[in-house]
Amino acid sequence: MASGFSLATTAEPEVAGSTVKALSIFFGLAMAVGIGVGLAGFIFGHEHLFNNTREVPWGLLIATYAFFAITSTGLCLLAAISHVFGGNNLAPLANRMVWISLITILSAFVVIGMEIESPWRMAIYNVISPNITSNIWWMGTLYGLALAFILFEFWLILTRHYTLALALGILGALAEVAANTCLGGVFSTLAARPFWYGAQLPVYFLACAFLSGAAAAILFTHYAYLLRGRDMEPHIFSGVQAAGKILLLMIILVTVATFWRMASFYVGGASDGRIAANALYSGPLSFNFWTLEVGVGLAAPALLLAITRMRNVGAMSAAALMSLVGMFIARLDMVVGGQIVPQQLGFDGLPAYLNYTPSGYEWLVVLAGIGLCGLAFLQGERFFGKSFTEPAAH
Repeated sequence: MASGFSLATTAEPEVAGSTVKALSIFFGLAMAVGIGVGLAGFIFGHEHLFNNTREVPWGLLIATYAFFAITSTGLCLLAAISHVFGGNNLAPLANRMVWISLITILSAFVVIGMEIESPWRMAIYNVISPNITSNIWWMGTLYGLALAFILFEFWLILTRHYTLALALGILGALAEVAANTCLGGVFSTLAARPFWYGAQLPVYFLACAFLSGAAAAILFTHYAYLLRGRDMEPHIFSGVQAAGKILLLMIILVTVATFWRMASFYVGGASDGRIAANALYSGPLSFNFWTLEVGVGLAAPALLLAITRMRNVGAMSAAALMSLVGMFIARLDMVVGGQIVPQQLGFDGLPAYLNYTPSGYEWLVVLAGIGLCGLAFLQGERFFGKSFTEPAAH
């Protein structure tokens, strides 16, 4: 058993060269800059670097955390399903999906760690003073458990202990699903924010997880073969096509869910929920919603996948990238849209919408998550590539 791990880690790197080194430096610098800005926030105060206010306390970094966490859930679920049932077209992509699921949840933790003013208190009191009635406590605890399960699952894959890896993968998937629904519950149980309140968000987040997971599986598999400079083997291409079918199906389902969620705010009398929906339809978030979330994230990839019939890997990869961009913007629209409607509380003369625009420093912290994800992907292909590509490793 140990020899399997030795072959995967001590042999000559499968993916190397000047391009990989240059990209690794680029993503490493992006991560370092983002973490540096985040650490500066602890020194100079988050209020001086980030544009969050008392009225709009959650912004770009919360949306980025949700995006990475939801993507991790989708990848973990797809990998677990393909491992459990075996013999399916997705199976050749499963080991890589486990790795990408691991690095996306780590990226989520890095970003949220830079956003929270005292993350060390969260880590300490999460253990010594748990609040089992809090969705946020359950979300953090379950994602932490999922991270541990996925980490050990990947180790067991490398060491070829596949039966135990399967068990850990199932536990990781269950923890991710529970954490994902708790993440939706953080928003959906806030009655004071009608744009979030309701039972739909936890299920909607799960649908978005499958969409983002399928898109990430396609994108990173394509990039892995671009790094190798060779065409995909037929069984890998079949796996990418299977992920493309899942992606198209989930785009349709998320489109339907988005339509009915937005339409529901226009039933009955005027409400803060309708005002928030107007912000997306025709207000300050309309470009984000119509152009990026709906146009780039849903309509364009669906058309591209349908027109090409998923026979072209480049087209599937482009559709996957557009879908991930759309999912990122959807998280930002949801987080900001639920807060920019002022809560009257007896005051007059309030603006129709509160203003929130992410600062440049916030975007730099987002680079920490993107940099970590890109760097870990490259190094994973470099050192664990055989565990991703060899049929005997699945």
